[in-house]
Amino acid sequence: MTLSESLSAEIGRARGRPFRAAASREAGGGCIHRALVLEGGGERWFVKLNSAQALPIFEAEQDGLVALAAANAFRVPQPLCCGIVDGQSCLVLEHLDLQPVAERDGAIACGRALAALHRTTDTRYGWRRDNFIGATPQANTESGSWARFFADARLRPQLERAAVHGQALREKGESLASMLPAFFLDHRPQPSLLHGDLWHGNAAMCGNAPAVFDPAVYCGDREADLAMTELFGGFPEAFYAAYREAWPLSEGYESRKTLYNLYHVLNHLNLFGAGYLRQAERMIDRLLAELRG
Repeated sequence: MTLSESLSAEIGRARGRPFRAAASREAGGGCIHRALVLEGGGERWFVKLNSAQALPIFEAEQDGLVALAAANAFRVPQPLCCGIVDGQSCLVLEHLDLQPVAERDGAIACGRALAALHRTTDTRYGWRRDNFIGATPQANTESGSWARFFADARLRPQLERAAVHGQALREKGESLASMLPAFFLDHRPQPSLLHGDLWHGNAAMCGNAPAVFDPAVYCGDREADLAMTELFGGFPEAFYAAYREAWPLSEGYESRKTLYNLYHVLNHLNLFGAGYLRQAERMIDRLLAELRG
């Protein structure tokens, strides 16, 4: 039995009626997983594949997609099933016809949808389970303190992994982590539901509806999501204007933005290598200088 046939059988079992892929094609765009589009009987399914050891990544992604869908702010690909097929882990998702967020109307819709997502709140920071940011484990142990959560569950784990690039980075990063409460003396954010990995490559338009995918969800400061949208190319300006119109930002966002994006730059350093080292060092130096006046 070919992989396409095995996946077809798994899809059929999950949906309760037979499915046979008449066509199968590779889908590009990812750097962690392999992806296929299976078509047959007027249906299309998007299938992510990786080694069997990567199944926890797909299980966490499925959990995140369910949470985002329940918030009813964005269009989200519905997960059908997740498991091991022919010795590989897989996640089968509803196939969506997606287009880039390029037009003004789409950018406005995305900005408003993100503000609506962030209106879904909890009483504590973190999440009901640990998950992943890309391929990196992401701890989500719940906390009543945002500063403590961001220091212990976000910065410190990345700094520990980055120690291979030199102790200077880790030592300065630890100094920053220990001083983190100073950033939040006058800023006590609600624990908002966050996408968690919201660069422009993880958002699109599905018809007239804004869509998101590939989440790393948790509850935290909404500004952490918004900050990441400014990394790696950013979104159209109309997106930011629409978000701020729906929910204005608090004073001090520009400083906190650097702090929140440090997490993602450290993660890229740990995933992709020393090309991100100088950027991480500059960000830490800037934040320490602000704290020390």
